[in-house]
Amino acid sequence: MNETPIHDRDETLRTDAERKWPNSPKPRSRVRRGWGGVLFATGAALLLTAGVSFGASRHHSQRRQVMATAEEMREFAPTVSVGQVEASPSVVSVTLPGTTAAFAAANIYARATGYISKRNVDIGDSVKQGELLAELAVPEIDDQISQNEATLEQLNAAVQQAQANATLAQATWGRDKPLLRDGWVTGHQGDIDLQTVKADEAAVSVAQANVSAQERLLGVLRQNRAYASVVAPFDGVITQRNVDVGSLVQGNANTGTFMFEIMQKDVIRVWVYVPQDAAFGVAPGVDAIVRVPELPNRQFPGEVTRIADALQSGTRTLLTEIDIPNPDGALSPGSYCSVELKIPRKTPSFLIPAEALIFNRNGLQAAVVEDGKAEIRNVKVTRDLGTRVEVDAGLKAGEQVILNPPVTLIDGAKVQPRPDATAPRT
Repeated sequence: MNETPIHDRDETLRTDAERKWPNSPKPRSRVRRGWGGVLFATGAALLLTAGVSFGASRHHSQRRQVMATAEEMREFAPTVSVGQVEASPSVVSVTLPGTTAAFAAANIYARATGYISKRNVDIGDSVKQGELLAELAVPEIDDQISQNEATLEQLNAAVQQAQANATLAQATWGRDKPLLRDGWVTGHQGDIDLQTVKADEAAVSVAQANVSAQERLLGVLRQNRAYASVVAPFDGVITQRNVDVGSLVQGNANTGTFMFEIMQKDVIRVWVYVPQDAAFGVAPGVDAIVRVPELPNRQFPGEVTRIADALQSGTRTLLTEIDIPNPDGALSPGSYCSVELKIPRKTPSFLIPAEALIFNRNGLQAAVVEDGKAEIRNVKVTRDLGTRVEVDAGLKAGEQVILNPPVTLIDGAKVQPRPDATAPRT
């Protein structure tokens, strides 16, 4: 048997009562429930409207604030320090390491073989051109000279004999020639006389040639004998001595004995290797100043006298020579020195403070103040001078560059240069 639920029975009884007594008052709980739903819906709608209005108002306020901030940023001109772009001087000063050398140096070798019989100089002695440095004892050469002088005398006597024979033959031919025309001398005898004249004249020529050859040989021997006297080739100072009295020296061209070294010091030659970035301005006549650390209070002026005209491929440097007068001998060959060259500039360039450089993915740049705005330009640095750098593109003399530009600086941004800011000097 099916049972009707209790709440269904109550609903059926309530419907029947309303049908019988339609004008009877309705239950109060049901009326309250209907008004509560209406009030809840109205409140929710009001709350939703208020939330939407509040959100829209807040969004609009934030937007106005963002727009105001953006406008303020656009109109804001930060104060920046600036430095002056300066034109580089027409002459650039470059200081490089150098080495001093004697203007002329010679290693003196023995040209004759013998023993040192006399040595007149030692290390540090100043000598004059042609002064005797050492004397060699060469008895073998002396004997050869004596022997060849005797041979020369014999050959001179042979010449005299040949000339006497030629004179006699000429006289005989001169006497027989007219007799031959008159028939007093046979033709055969005439031929003999004529050929005798020619033979004696040829003998004279041979004898004279032998004398000339002997004189040349004797001249060579005497020259070798002269090599036994070792003399100074120029004015200078003896810097090495490798022989002493009694030393045997060899005059062989390949294995000759190294006897002395002499250097000319009244003029010093300075060698300096100029790097490629400065080499193209170096030429004879460029002024130079040489300084030696051990002589702090002295400067030695000079000028470039010779250049190699070709850079060394391994170092990309140009060998340059400078002649320095050294009358008092203050400079010694082989010393380290510093050379300051006054090199004329071939292409114009400009100097800016190092803190004006900007390095980013676009390379090296600098910000220039142009009509109250920052103008970022690409620059090309040629030399780094420490607190300043040298550029040859992107800037002009007299312009103002921003020092230590902020990372937020963009091209075209308004800036206010600080009037009292100046670029640092080196």
